[in-house]
Amino acid sequence: MSEFKGLLFDLDGVIVDTAKYHFLAWKQLAEELGINFTEKDNERLKGVSRMRSFEIILEIGNREMSEEDKEMYCTKKNAVYLEYIKKLREDEILPGVKDFLVHAREKGYKLALGSASKNAPLILNQLKISDLFDEIIDGTKVSKAKPDPEVFCKGAEALGVPYEQCIVFEDALAGVEAAHNGGMKAVGIGLPENLPGAEMHIPGLYAATIEEIVAKLG
Repeated sequence: MSEFKGLLFDLDGVIVDTAKYHFLAWKQLAEELGINFTEKDNERLKGVSRMRSFEIILEIGNREMSEEDKEMYCTKKNAVYLEYIKKLREDEILPGVKDFLVHAREKGYKLALGSASKNAPLILNQLKISDLFDEIIDGTKVSKAKPDPEVFCKGAEALGVPYEQCIVFEDALAGVEAAHNGGMKAVGIGLPENLPGAEMHIPGLYAATIEEIVAKLG
């Protein structure tokens, strides 16, 4: 076994693709406000907090709003999003994820989820994979958004693994930067040009075993 002992996973785009549901919920809100919000715009929302996401939408529409109203719209967006998530099916887990998690656990790695989403526990329950994670660090446990490393540092601490012995799996640039800011190695899920700086790139967890990843990172 390598020097690596902890594996930290982002949720959206790594374990499951809920980006489409976030997009639909934000689009519904944007339309209410008369703001044209496209899928291209939605790319800017990857890996950032709910409030910052809404602020980006307001910037796109050249709109200003009180903090109180922003909070109200963020709460409303989450309610719309939750309606979609409650219909999430077990087969919506991304290809190869379950096998990868099961195999990594069998090899003795400790696993944690590190996501800004406050809905992470609900999503993992819907996918029936909650028991594959030793720790879940979600938006209720952190206050700083990526690229701040708080979510991954807390994950490593919860696992009892030193930061430098952790590998982070991320699909967002802010997440890769968060990993590096915490002194951890990052595996980018996606195209190398979208995730510069990641120590390794794979299209999804189906594309490599933990042994192959450790061999490359070690």
